Amino acid sequence: MSRCEQCIVRQLNAMRAMNKEELKEITHAKVTRKIKKGEVIFDEGEKLNGVFCVKNGVSKLSKLSPNGKDQIVKLAAKGEVLGHRSVIAEEHTNLSATAVNDMEVCYIPKENIINSIRNNPGFAVEMLKRLAHDLKDADDVIVNMSQKNVKQRIAETFLYIKSNFGEDEEGFLLLTLSRENIANIVGTATESAIRIISEFKKEGWIRTSGKKIGIIDEKKLSTLSSGI
Repeated sequence: MSRCEQCIVRQLNAMRAMNKEELKEITHAKVTRKIKKGEVIFDEGEKLNGVFCVKNGVSKLSKLSPNGKDQIVKLAAKGEVLGHRSVIAEEHTNLSATAVNDMEVCYIPKENIINSIRNNPGFAVEMLKRLAHDLKDADDVIVNMSQKNVKQRIAETFLYIKSNFGEDEEGFLLLTLSRENIANIVGTATESAIRIISEFKKEGWIRTSGKKIGIIDEKKLSTLSSGI
């Protein structure tokens, strides 16, 4: 059993503020799960009895619109905690979480999180900071959707993926997303995303190999994204 005290992933989230006793309790209470690409971690509207700490892999957090289209609002990677808002507010989940690639997560029971919030002010403050950061991200998504066109949002998405996930040894974005997922991030039809990606390729700003995308001209994408 891996011990939470020795896990470097917790340094990336609010659990860095937990004391040794709290971490020992979580070590014995948690369940580590391997999740395959495409597998649902939890569905929108589900009642959670715990949170999921991402050890490896990437999850997409999305909401289903009335017309049945999936809107991806966030990509959660190593160190992220999923389901914390639902657990703290004691509400059903507002989003669904699905594995973008193979993942490893630790399921931590609700009681451990709530007890630490009540008894550890440092952890409570870290959780508040996390919630505030989530709200900031949501504000940014709203502004981008209302003020930027689809081309700008796709350019921004590629730059975000490079900045947050890096590139492989061949210069392709390390996180490979389907064209449908890219469309769902920027809020457009898959066909439109495919057409714009093709345009970017013709302009010489990106290159592709199957689903993989490599950025050639980061400056051009940045200029487009900024609307300069």
